[in-house]
Amino acid sequence: MSTSQASKKYNIWIVILSIVIPVVVAILSQLKLQDFGITVEPLSFLPPIYAIINGITAIILVMALRAIKKGNRQLHERLIKIAIALSVSFLVMYVAYHMTSDSTTYGGEGPLKYVYYAILISHILLSIIVIPFVLITYVRAITNDFVRHKKIAKITFPLWLYVAVTGVIVYIMISPYYS
Repeated sequence: MSTSQASKKYNIWIVILSIVIPVVVAILSQLKLQDFGITVEPLSFLPPIYAIINGITAIILVMALRAIKKGNRQLHERLIKIAIALSVSFLVMYVAYHMTSDSTTYGGEGPLKYVYYAILISHILLSIIVIPFVLITYVRAITNDFVRHKKIAKITFPLWLYVAVTGVIVYIMISPYYS
């Protein structure tokens, strides 16, 4: 099987996951377990944990870039798998928090409020956009299409890093307003 044939078999999954993940996260984040008669304590301890996970993801991504630049493909691969696992963990915790807790609104005023919302909106939009990029980049690596992998990784890396770093910034900016 050629490289392009191998990656084509993954394309349907990339499309499905790129649509399903943001839709499921959006729907589940709006549902409250209490609305279904399920009594659960709010998981209010999760936001700092998933902010730390975002920070670790950013560090892992930088380490993965350094590893591949030094020619250590095996370490790069392991680090990317860890970054993907961390991103999935973040999503699970994010949904769990929002299914058990009311959303926190930003309480700041003045220019900082606009900075916060600009960062938040760009973070949310790019967190959706980065999903197919991560999946395509990963598939190109596992199908040994390294020329095309490297090409798209140059787009994926800064997008993913931005999402990870802004996740931490959003948490830091909103954390004084958690109840």
